Amino acid sequence: MINNKEYQKYNSFNEIQFKKKVNKENLLSQIKNCLYNDNNGELSNYQKKILERVKKDLFHESSKEKFKLSNHVFNEINQIEEKDIPKYLFHRYRYEVFPKNFEKDDYPPFLQIEPSSICNYRCVFCFETDETFTNKKNGHMGVMPLQLFKEIIDQAENSIQFISIASRGEPFVNNEIPKMLEYTSGKFLSLKINTNASLLNEKKIHAILSGGVTTIVFSADAADSELYAKLRVNGKLEKVLKNIELFNKIKETKYKNSKIISRVSGVKVGENQKIEDMYNLWGQLVDQVAFVNYNPWENVYNKEESKINLPCSDLWRRMFIWWDGKINPCDTDYKSLLSVSNFKEKSLRDAWNSKEYDDYREKHLNDNRNKIYPCKNCVLV
Repeated sequence: MINNKEYQKYNSFNEIQFKKKVNKENLLSQIKNCLYNDNNGELSNYQKKILERVKKDLFHESSKEKFKLSNHVFNEINQIEEKDIPKYLFHRYRYEVFPKNFEKDDYPPFLQIEPSSICNYRCVFCFETDETFTNKKNGHMGVMPLQLFKEIIDQAENSIQFISIASRGEPFVNNEIPKMLEYTSGKFLSLKINTNASLLNEKKIHAILSGGVTTIVFSADAADSELYAKLRVNGKLEKVLKNIELFNKIKETKYKNSKIISRVSGVKVGENQKIEDMYNLWGQLVDQVAFVNYNPWENVYNKEESKINLPCSDLWRRMFIWWDGKINPCDTDYKSLLSVSNFKEKSLRDAWNSKEYDDYREKHLNDNRNKIYPCKNCVLV
């Protein structure tokens, strides 16, 4: 496998290709008009203050921070209503720049919610291959109850706009996913769900397209059956391809006005994976085809100390909530040794600003990452 010493969590795309190109010049003009008009009365003073930084970075040459809009971000902005652009940029700025500056406010820029820690695959680059994790006797396996999911969404709404419905397992193992997605409808500017697509059917596809999902990511790493089966153990490329074709058919016939972004995204683990091959297979079915860099997270607990002392950006970027409500600062620590609390005991805001979370941040900032296990073995920065 390709193995880098440090894994950059931010902007981890190795390669990405788009079926349709956005007119960035026109969109930038639209963004500028939105930011410089006086019709942002719904925004708080704090939000307006952050947007001043956004304007400086996007439209003034002298800016040092340089908040930039990548191609996939332009695609996201293109799908939202013009009135929501300032709010989107406020949250995008916090997601991209705050971790660089080690800034923190009341809520995490990004919340990752886990419907299921159970997966039907055993991908070679994933911690699901760790039998001490997947052994049900050890208490890590389960699916999130619908009521718990609703309570998390209720707290996140209006405070966090970037949501991911996925984490350690396959979301569609949870039979409540259709009701979960229905509950998110109209509540977030950016809601992504990741799936290996093997368990999709008509009911689940309708739930994706009618719910609050703005980006659907189909995880696939190869364009031929043999390599796919080697990387995504227990999976069959033909079945996944058939399910994505069904998704595309339902989208085109029943949801013609849907602005949902569809992406096939694979983990780049070897030189025999070619983006051209991927695009030739998937390019007509989805809006984007991408590879993300390989993160060696199969088993962080058994690795040697990485000797990396740079702070981990996730401590300022993301918060994870497992199926049982456990709150964790990252998913590389898939056994939750670093868990700061449980959602049933502490609110999103209180957990994010808790003493436990801040202690991790302080240690990472003060070159004491090597005193935290498993952070000292991890290569994520």
